[in-house]
Amino acid sequence: MKLTILGGGGFRVPLVYGALLKDRAEGRVTRVVLHDVDAGRLRAIARVLAEQASGVPDAPEVAFTTDLDEALRGAAFVFSAIRVGGLEGRADDERVALAEGVLGQETVGAGGIAYGLRTVPVAVDIARRVARLAPDAWVINFTNPAGLVTEAMSRHLGDRVIGICDSPVGLGRRIARALGARPREAWIDYVGLNHLGWVRGLRIAGRDELPRLLADPVLLGSFEEGRLFGADWLRSLGAIPNEYLHYYYFNREAVRAYQEAERTRGAFLRDQQARFYAGVADPGVPALELWNRTRAEREATYMAENREAAGAGEREAEDLSGGYEDVALALMRAIARDERATLILNVRNRGTLAPLDADAVIEVPCLVDASGAHPVSVDPLPGHATGLVCAVKAVEREVLAAARSGSRATAVKAFALHPLVDSVNVARRLVDGYTAVHPGLAYLG
Repeated sequence: MKLTILGGGGFRVPLVYGALLKDRAEGRVTRVVLHDVDAGRLRAIARVLAEQASGVPDAPEVAFTTDLDEALRGAAFVFSAIRVGGLEGRADDERVALAEGVLGQETVGAGGIAYGLRTVPVAVDIARRVARLAPDAWVINFTNPAGLVTEAMSRHLGDRVIGICDSPVGLGRRIARALGARPREAWIDYVGLNHLGWVRGLRIAGRDELPRLLADPVLLGSFEEGRLFGADWLRSLGAIPNEYLHYYYFNREAVRAYQEAERTRGAFLRDQQARFYAGVADPGVPALELWNRTRAEREATYMAENREAAGAGEREAEDLSGGYEDVALALMRAIARDERATLILNVRNRGTLAPLDADAVIEVPCLVDASGAHPVSVDPLPGHATGLVCAVKAVEREVLAAARSGSRATAVKAFALHPLVDSVNVARRLVDGYTAVHPGLAYLG
């Protein structure tokens, strides 16, 4: 079975390949094709994968190409993890936004809109090519902003594109650990949009244990979200928010922390990965060892500014292991082998959340089998959460409309309507600033 990885020169690709190496069951992936626009990065990651596969019998064969059509032909699954504009683009997204006093994070606020505006046209082109060259393939989207990009691709691929994210998985795992339960035995009642969701319940043997957690300040202080949001606020919400909601609930503090940081997250990753790829280009450097060291530093510094602003301390060792690769593998297994699984995924709404239309992509528990991912019915969100979800979904729709029409006015509207952008004039300056630094936004007229 052939798996194509778009963004195959990306730093996190070895996580996916590592998960594939552990899969020994019948019907597993036997061939991996890496595609990227940067041949040098492809060669670097291929070196890491070769060292990973050393000594592993029947390791999936790895090939790489810069020809997108060649990569897609014959694929059973297409894993999309592209970064349009690279990490330099992410650093620019953060810099332009922070200069206006608003958030520049890559999936939230102004930065997420800028990233979406230059990514959606590329993702739509990929979706059209998949429909033409590999019509039976399933697309697993990890490209950020994941919900927005999945919705853009779904307009051409329908339910054959499914978005994944490791944030809900990590949150559920941390809550279960805090309650002394095994994560695999817990049912997580989670719903929202990508990077905008809440855990409203966690059932173990049919009993909701979340009230016990919310009532115990010691337990709440034992995991990252408890420290990040604070026990009082979590009890007020009656839920545990996805970590990315810290940007909404504590926006002033988050923006200030990012403004005061020595470097933004994007600039840190840009510089760190430049050192990594330069190092791997030396054939005398052990590629896998260098990758492991670089990844450990990357994971330890994840959302460091938010944790510092909240006084949440360092990340737990158990949270440094990623997780999206396991979601991707479980999703592929469930579809390819009809091994039924329950996973939190980004899929079309189909009436699951009443305020949103059927085609809106949401993040929700799904039952997965050979016919795809099927969202599970959920209780309505409370009013405050419904309002935020509807507001952000409306922004996503404006981004999609701007990408389709090339309208600058629609792009301004997308920025201006976002809850974390506080002025139409700021929105206009953001569009000016982003079009000045991103060639990929030249289509906005």
